Amino acid sequence: MDLTKLKQSVYRANMELIESGLVLFTFGNVSGIDRERALLVIKPSGVPYDALSPDNMVCVSLESGKVIVSELNPCSDTPTHLELYRTLPRCGGMVHTQSE
Repeated sequence: MDLTKLKQSVYRANMELIESGLVLFTFGNVSGIDRERALLVIKPSGVPYDALSPDNMVCVSLESGKVIVSELNPCSDTPTHLELYRTLPRCGGMVHTQSE
């Protein structure tokens, strides 16, 4: 998948969390993966939903966990997402919420 399209898809899914009332403040996130490039795209840490954009989604190496494309930090749940993607090779996306 094209990285730009993956970032847009992850952004839209994160926005659907807030629109659906599934998250409080900045708690909760969606990630997606490009298995061919071994890249995870995930919401940045601490960025309010109204300040999110496809461009500030964070790209992380599936192998090393290091940020590849972003000046922002990935959300604190990134290590969990990485481990699940490594363990579940058919998984293409994840959602984590902390709703009321």
